[in-house]
Amino acid sequence: MKAPAPSLLRARMSSATSAQLRIRMRHPMESGQRRDELGRFIPARHITDFVLQLNEQPLLSGQFGPGISQDPYLELTLKGVKAGDRLQLEWIDTTGARRMDRAPIDPA
Repeated sequence: MKAPAPSLLRARMSSATSAQLRIRMRHPMESGQRRDELGRFIPARHITDFVLQLNEQPLLSGQFGPGISQDPYLELTLKGVKAGDRLQLEWIDTTGARRMDRAPIDPA
């Protein structure tokens, strides 16, 4: 199985103390309900858990199920942050594959 593609993690300051964060977790998110061209079920494979950290402190965690579409997208406004703060996103899927990506908060 090939390694998961990098997540897109983009944060840019939108005011002196807040930033706009956009996350796209690249993943096929197979539900286990679709069939291939031969009529066989495609095995379920989706992100089950994710954690977003800010400067190594938990900020947001969640769980996804099989009903989430391919390449899940989240958009958040972070308050009380500054340019240069570090974000880290980590996730695991139903097959045990893991991905961790890091990015700084960019100035405006």
